[in-house]
Amino acid sequence: MGIERARSEVVVAAGAGGTTVAIAVISSIIAGVSVDAFPSVAPLLVYATYMFSRKGGPYGSWDRPRNWAAAAVIVGVVVLAVAAARGA
Repeated sequence: MGIERARSEVVVAAGAGGTTVAIAVISSIIAGVSVDAFPSVAPLLVYATYMFSRKGGPYGSWDRPRNWAAAAVIVGVVVLAVAAARGA
């Protein structure tokens, strides 16, 4: 594995992992937000999709590690928004 590919994987993994931890922390701190186990790991599914989609290309112009990390964060925000709406 080249250093560039490893860096790409770290960027996406950090985005997904950080978002998963943020969901857990926010749902334990804020009283009105309670996230179940499966939705809380939804950002990790974005990372798994990224990993299993790496089969040799060709990759489009949107297929960048930054975009995959942003997708994981967006999924996390949606999970929190749904949990907050459900709790209110």
